[in-house]
Amino acid sequence: MAAINLVKIPIKTIDLAPGSHLFIPEVTWQQYEELLTELGENRRIPRISYYNGTLAIMSPLPRHERWKRLIVGLVEIILKAQQRAWEPLGSTTFKRKSMAAGLEPDDCFYIQNYQAVIGKDRVNLEVDPPPDLAIEADLTSSTQRDAYEALGVPELWIYGLDNLKIYVLRNGKYEESAVSPTFPDLPMPKIVSRVIEQAQASGYSQALLEFEAWLSQHFLSQA
Repeated sequence: MAAINLVKIPIKTIDLAPGSHLFIPEVTWQQYEELLTELGENRRIPRISYYNGTLAIMSPLPRHERWKRLIVGLVEIILKAQQRAWEPLGSTTFKRKSMAAGLEPDDCFYIQNYQAVIGKDRVNLEVDPPPDLAIEADLTSSTQRDAYEALGVPELWIYGLDNLKIYVLRNGKYEESAVSPTFPDLPMPKIVSRVIEQAQASGYSQALLEFEAWLSQHFLSQA
């Protein structure tokens, strides 16, 4: 079946097993826009990304949401402890026609550029900056990572296979980094692994409470 016919099938009727992906080549930007309109803004699944004519449709695993929420909770605790302002934009659809790219992160933050999106219902990446930090759990689609590069997101975290990888955009391409530019004084991969291990043993809320207590002591020892 040709791709141009496949995208005419209502996406809501496509039943993807959790953890699976569907890739559709030769999709135009107009078809991508029409698909976003069909699905609406308030859905949670499926997840859609688009880059250079290829559409990726993803159905996340149940643990995907759990670990994403935990990592987001860590980020918010750190930002609050550091008394830094931020704007969370969640899984907002980010797209840029001039780069033939669009995606929906698991979650994202405007931190350095938080003032640019205060009060905005929609972000236009033709004029607005991209999120400063995007977070993905179990991202296996190269299409989505290419889209992040095209949109110019400066820092991307990907959690999968029980570890966090940090990617920093340099000269338009992602390079893996041991250090987060957003939190250079904290060993984020080790922190994420430890807190997720604690959450598996004692639960989500208890793990975050223990991390918050540890963070307070860490900052006191650095003073």
